[in-house]
Formats: sequence, C-alpha cells, structure tokens
Amino acid sequence: QVQLVESGGGLVQSGGSLRLSCAFSGSAFVLYSMGWYRQVPGKQRELVAAISIGSGGTTTYADSVKGRFTISRDNAKKTADLQMNSLKPEDTAVYYCNAKLPTREYWGQGTQVTVSS
Repeated sequence: QVQLVESGGGLVQSGGSLRLSCAFSGSAFVLYSMGWYRQVPGKQRELVAAISIGSGGTTTYADSVKGRFTISRDNAKKTADLQMNSLKPEDTAVYYCNAKLPTREYWGQGTQVTVSS
C-alpha cells in the first residue's frame, strides 16, 4: 500500500518562497509519475506540476506557475518536491501530492499554503 505525506506548507508573504516535499512509502517509487495539485474551496483540484518516471523525468507545469515553480524527484529518497518561488496570493490553496500508475493513483492528505499580500 502506498502512502504519501506532504510537508512544507505554511504562511508566506507575496514574493516569498516555500518548498513542499512529498514522502512516498511503499514499493516501486521509480515506476510512479509524481504530481502536485492544488485546490481552493468551491473549485476543482488542478494540476500544478508533474514529473514522469525515471531519474531525468519530463516535467509539466500549469501555465500559471511556469517560471516560478520547479518540481523534482529523488528516487533514492522516494521524495517529490515542489520549489515555489515568487509566490502570489492567488497561489493560496491546499496542495496535494499525487502518485500515479496507468491503473491507479494515490493522494496525500494535503498541506495548506497561504500567501499574504
């Protein structure tokens, strides 16, 4: 069974930075594509960034975060991180880690990120 635990959320001023980390417990981490999603009340969960399998995984970003956020993975440590720079109030949301195989996926419990103006 896979479990995902996010950490690193918090309150930051506009223009600041945060680094989110997702710890993966279970086997075969290298086979999972990893992603970060976010959700605000009343809206659908949206993809923020994703990284494919392998040590040099292909990355994908939402247009709203391109150039500001960077996703990475460490297959030895079984972690997937999201470095968030130049944060804006509109980045405020609960951020969720996602681990995905072709036939199943898993979610973390979420971590709150609040950006004050």
